[in-house]
This record gives sequence, structure tokens and C-alpha cells, in this order.
Amino acid sequence: MKPHAIPELRLDPEQVRALAATLRVVRVPLRVRFRGLTEREVALVHGPAGWAEFGPFLEYGPGEARAWLAATVEAAYAGWPAPMRDRVAVNATVPAVAASEVAGVLARFRGAVTAKVKVAEPGQALRDDVDRVAAVRDVLGADGRIRVDANMGWDVAQARDALGRLAAYGLEYAEQPCPSVADLAALRIALARAGIDVPIAADESIRKASDPLLVARAGAADLVVVKVAPLGGVRRALAIVAECGLPAVVSSALDTSVGMAAGLALAAGMPSLDYACGLGTVRLLGGDVVANPVAPESGWLDVSRHLSGGVGPAADPDLVERWRVPGREDWWRERMLACAAV
Repeated sequence: MKPHAIPELRLDPEQVRALAATLRVVRVPLRVRFRGLTEREVALVHGPAGWAEFGPFLEYGPGEARAWLAATVEAAYAGWPAPMRDRVAVNATVPAVAASEVAGVLARFRGAVTAKVKVAEPGQALRDDVDRVAAVRDVLGADGRIRVDANMGWDVAQARDALGRLAAYGLEYAEQPCPSVADLAALRIALARAGIDVPIAADESIRKASDPLLVARAGAADLVVVKVAPLGGVRRALAIVAECGLPAVVSSALDTSVGMAAGLALAAGMPSLDYACGLGTVRLLGGDVVANPVAPESGWLDVSRHLSGGVGPAADPDLVERWRVPGREDWWRERMLACAAV
């Protein structure tokens, strides 16, 4: 693996200023609380190639949000590589809801045979996680696939104990159970010694790392989760996956359909794709900004329905106006320019 094989993040200030001039901010409600959020606020821009989304979470500073802007510029100016497949399997996403709400959440992802379940939610106990995963297994049946996402919520000992209990329900893998690469590597050893067969997937250790290849060099994961925006665009994400040499799952960052199209472009452009992808969270939104949402049907996303000529769907002016919050647009413009200046 050669770190220099990954393209550097480069931003053209003139392109950023041009996009900032087209910016519209929308705020869309969520059907269920997710990541502690009840609504999602993003900026939409338009460039020569089409519409693009700039949606780093509000707490991210310019240094972290810079990669998100690079992905926005790519979508607006260059578009994306040609797809290598006609459709992409999509998993359901189950937030940290009560077990009694699981069936209702999964009903929004009709046809999905894989579910990602949030665990290790602050303020909740392991019992809540066990009950939630058990409820998912009841709905999906014995043939369904379940993966859990702890978002760095456990230390090594907690992760070993939690995964030991959750493994009884059959886990495809556990996503980012611990914060650091060293902890992930230690957890893999601890699980092997305990006879707990749960593969480990790295998410934050890829998208938030200054060296996204470290997790592979350290033997800290069995697979990687990649997201377009925090990795700086579709092409850069493809290069990172190629350099890692590990199986990959494509996921999203709670995007509108404009942003979700970039995730679909990445999944469609992967040379190999053995796992269902986390590209169904449009189903968690209470609104959208395109007439034909990039949402799965019967567990799949049809590539040609949502991507054409390397670009995604156009934002619908009426829907943009419905969810628009003009009073936030100066803040987002300043944020874009600050990212370009880093």
C-alpha cells in the first residue's frame, strides 16, 4: 500500500466561490431520531455537471468539512465514473429505537434482507441493544443478515462482552465498535481468543483518519465502510478502497437524494461489491428535494433510474423552496469559503 497513490484533496477557490453563489440551504425533518438528530440541514449547489450536496454535520470544523467540499466540487464540476453494475443491494437502517418500534422502521425498507442496527447509544444499556437486535432477527427471520454499528461507543472489554452477547443473533459484522485503530486490532485478537466469530468493519478509522490506510496495515479490520463525502469524492474513495485491499461496504451520511446519488455512484463504480450498502437512509427522511427519490425498491437501487451520464438527479425547485431556510445561507456560504481556505 502506497499512501501517495491516493489523490490529494485539492480545491479551486474560483470553483468554490462559483458554487457558493448558487447555494440553497434546506432543512428536512427525520421520521425517527438518528444520530441524535430530528432534522437534517444541508446546502445544495449547482455546477456545470449538475446538482451537488454539501452536508457536513453542523459541528464539523473547516478542517474536517474540507473533504466534504471536495466531494461537492467533484459532483458539480466533473460528475462520476461510469458504473460497473446495473443495481446495488441496500440494507435497512435501524436507529437506536425501542424494540417495539423495530418492525415499523423495517417496514419502510420493504424487501431488504440485510439490516444495520445502531447500538451503544449514549444513555442506553446493553440490554436495549440486545432487545433491538433480537427484534430485528424476529422480523428478518433466520436468513436475514444483521450488522451492528457502535459508532466508537465501546472500549475493548465492553465490545468483547457486548459482541459476545449479540453474536447469538448471528452478526454479519460489527462496525467501528471502538475508537482507535489500536483498539480495533486488540478487539479482533480478544474476539478470536474468546471464540466469538464477529468480523470487524472500520468506518470512522477510515473517514476521519489522516491516514485512511493505517487500519489495513495494522490488521485492525476485516472490511472497510466508505462514504463519498468524508473521503473527498467518488474517485478518491475508489482509490482508498483499492489501496486498502479489503472488502468494502458503501454507506451514506444521512443525505438527501442529491447527496445519496454520489453514494450510489461509488457503489456502482466499485470493481467488487459483496455486501449490501447503507444507501437507504432517504427512507428515514420526512421529505426530499428531488421528484424521484434515490430510495431502494424491494431492497435494491436501480443505477440507471437515478444516474445518467455520470450525474445524479436534479433538485426540484418547488421541493427546494418547500424545505429552504434562507436565513442559514450566509452561514453555509462562509463555511464553504472557510473550507476552501484551509
